Parts: sequence; structure tokens; C-alpha cells
Amino acid sequence: MKITALIEDELIQEVINTSGAKNVTEALRIALKDYLARRKLLDLAKEVAAEPIEFYYGADQLRDQNQR
Repeated sequence: MKITALIEDELIQEVINTSGAKNVTEALRIALKDYLARRKLLDLAKEVAAEPIEFYYGADQLRDQNQR
């Protein structure tokens, strides 16, 4: 997809330098993927906090089961 966006030159240059990208397109692709990954992790953390994972076995029971 081709887009036009008004973004400060300093911000683009910082993203390029930080990400090690070779050009603006690659830098934006890296930045957007990183943003989405972080948001997904935050959303998952909120889900786990709202409904914690329950473990049905203790460490001893899991160790015994793995040795079988």
C-alpha cells in the first residue's frame, strides 16, 4: 500500500538509526510491527490479570508425571 504521511524528519531519522533499517519504508515496517507486538502482549497481560491461569498440578505432581 502506498501512503503519504506527515512525520517529523527527526522522528523518522531516530527510528532508522535505532532499528538499523536501510530506508524509511523498512524503518516504518519495523516500528509498526514492534508496536503491534507490544500491544498484543499488553492485551494478553490484561486478559491474564483479569482471568488468571489456574494450574491443577503442583511441581511434585508434574515431575512425577514427566518421569513416567
